Amino acid sequence: MPRTQKLEPMAEWQDIFVTEADWAKLGRDEAVKMHNHLHLVRAFEEMVLEMDGQGLIHGPAHSSIGQEGGAIGSIAPLKPGDQVTGSHRGHHQFIAKALTYLDHSHADPLTTQLSGDILTLLQKSLAEIMGLAQGYCKGRGGSMHLRWAEAGALGTNAIVGGGVPFATGAAWSKKRSGTDEAVFSYFGEGAAHIGSVPEAMNLAALWDLPVCFFIENNGFAVSTSVEEETRETRVSSRGLAFGIPSFRVDGMDPVAVRATTERALEIMRSGKGPAVIEAVLYRFFHHGGGMSASAFGYRNKEDEIKWRERDPLIVMLDGLKQQGWLDDDGDAALAARARVAMQQAASALTIDDGNKRTIIDSHWPDPAQRDAGLRGQLSELNGKRFEEQETFSGAQTEMRYVEAAAEVMNRRMADDARIFCMGEDIHRLKGGTNGVTKGLAEKYPDRIIPTPIAEAGFSGLAGGVAMSGTYRPVVELMYPDFSLVAADQLFNQIGKARLMFGGDAAMPLVFRTKIAIGAGYGSQHSMDPAGLFAQWPGWRIVAPSTAFDYVGLMNAALTCEDPVLVIEHVDLYTRKMQGPETDYDYFIPLGKAKVVKEGIALTILTYSAMVTQSCQAAASLGLDAEIIDLRSLDRAGLDWETIGDSIKKTNNVVVVEQGPLTVSYGAMLTDEIQRRYFDYLDQPVQRVHGGESSPSVSKVLERAAFAMAPEIEAQLRQMMIDTGRGDLIVM
Repeated sequence: MPRTQKLEPMAEWQDIFVTEADWAKLGRDEAVKMHNHLHLVRAFEEMVLEMDGQGLIHGPAHSSIGQEGGAIGSIAPLKPGDQVTGSHRGHHQFIAKALTYLDHSHADPLTTQLSGDILTLLQKSLAEIMGLAQGYCKGRGGSMHLRWAEAGALGTNAIVGGGVPFATGAAWSKKRSGTDEAVFSYFGEGAAHIGSVPEAMNLAALWDLPVCFFIENNGFAVSTSVEEETRETRVSSRGLAFGIPSFRVDGMDPVAVRATTERALEIMRSGKGPAVIEAVLYRFFHHGGGMSASAFGYRNKEDEIKWRERDPLIVMLDGLKQQGWLDDDGDAALAARARVAMQQAASALTIDDGNKRTIIDSHWPDPAQRDAGLRGQLSELNGKRFEEQETFSGAQTEMRYVEAAAEVMNRRMADDARIFCMGEDIHRLKGGTNGVTKGLAEKYPDRIIPTPIAEAGFSGLAGGVAMSGTYRPVVELMYPDFSLVAADQLFNQIGKARLMFGGDAAMPLVFRTKIAIGAGYGSQHSMDPAGLFAQWPGWRIVAPSTAFDYVGLMNAALTCEDPVLVIEHVDLYTRKMQGPETDYDYFIPLGKAKVVKEGIALTILTYSAMVTQSCQAAASLGLDAEIIDLRSLDRAGLDWETIGDSIKKTNNVVVVEQGPLTVSYGAMLTDEIQRRYFDYLDQPVQRVHGGESSPSVSKVLERAAFAMAPEIEAQLRQMMIDTGRGDLIVM
């Protein structure tokens, strides 16, 4: 028999129970204030269900009735600068954080009226859930996307666990800023099993981030019980895997939750990193709407009655009575006042129509504002010095593309302390796997941040940092195929955040990645990401084909308030070309294509390494083609003036890309061209692209899978033949 030794986790794991000392520490004023907030949240949620029952809420209404104790208990001790993120069931956390932000006086709620600010909060929050223009997100967020940054409510999230990495990003910003403020990320026990959550926990522990992972364990993910989800149902155990102090508490007892939160805050405010709190609680209704869960068969009525007896309002009132701080009459007065406030909020938004209510028409958003705020207007680039290589006033010198990439980042990091770089292996290997961060780790050791292999975790963290507004992340995705690992964070979170939170939340970050087609890295490392990213709202995309353009476009990307994908190409990295000798401060506009070669035979639209390949193909045929380097590839960035002028001149156009037919950028571009310029075309828009499959490792099969100059030549030749001008090309 081998000898064994018991292993102990490096972090504590404790159940927390409330004591008389906790009540004494809390005091009457704060306890009654918490109870008042419980009533306000409960009245708000009851009105949401009432509106939902009358058909006035379009979409889900995930009420938190029964779970308010966790939100009030954990948020009551927070400071105004502390922040929270939440999940799809986040009304209670949003209202609780806003109340804590607004209700900072010590006035006795039994003898004072609700302030105008609190009444406005209740009405605007209800309006948001109803999809109305006066809501905090202009009606775009509804029940699941609630954000009021000023109050520290960074946003609730419809993707299970999707908002957790953003919370780590907000916490990273706080630690970097040197404050003692903390971030609380709320999610359910079901979310504890999704990949982004453990990735976020690992990063938070690794970097000692002041974030609390607050798990509301209500026992069910929709209708699936926690016992059906995991063997270890005490989900606070997840923190132990990462060395995070973890606590378990009765979530129906607001004072017990508060005492636990104060333990967690001691850890976070002292710079010792994150904490996990698991609050065991119960939602009184089904996943959505106002029906009981027993009506759907996954709970029984006896269980529901048992938990109803432990309503946070009852538990809190019992404690207040024992302390002699509140009686039944006082409790009833607080409840009645909260209900009146919600009736006023509802009356301001609706009008009686017989036996039912209808929404007042003037409160609906203007449909013309459908896309407003999807991205910024690029006013941040106004007044910048724009240059093109042909008219550049500074000295130029021969350099490698990768040298220009490293040097422009060096210059911007020297000028702007907000910029930092994050990614896998970027601190070693003489500048990462391709040298783009060469020399930066030595100059900026605390701003070149290596990450574990956790694309979802660090991508979402960067999104949270960017939305916090203090720092500018530059994230390297070693290969673009890895964006599929981080797809929720890139597309559901970062790309959609600005619009769904009302159009006012800037997202200033840059993602860099490379096209490795032709490098023998096979099907899972050889993606061209342009087609994928162009299908999702919110992203700007640039693909520099020269060292000179890389500098100008990167400067623009680092100034832009939207997320920008910068696409590089392994074929370009070591290629020598002209670039700036000393002047790295110029810009190239986002949304401006470049005519690389003028001509009249046909128009070639292309980008990145395929610009040179297209020039070679046209030269080989002796063809007077007009070649346009698109440079900006996102829908908003396509330079239709330059493209249209060329098509009207040549009446023929071909879109050239290197990658496969699937997830193709050219498909989107071709469709748009034919709808815009159909009357000017002598033939359908043509395309050059690779095969259907992703490139293989075999050198022969890989070359067969992508396009280069020979494939471009073949298509150009055929286009000229098809238009009766075959005699114009060199055969």
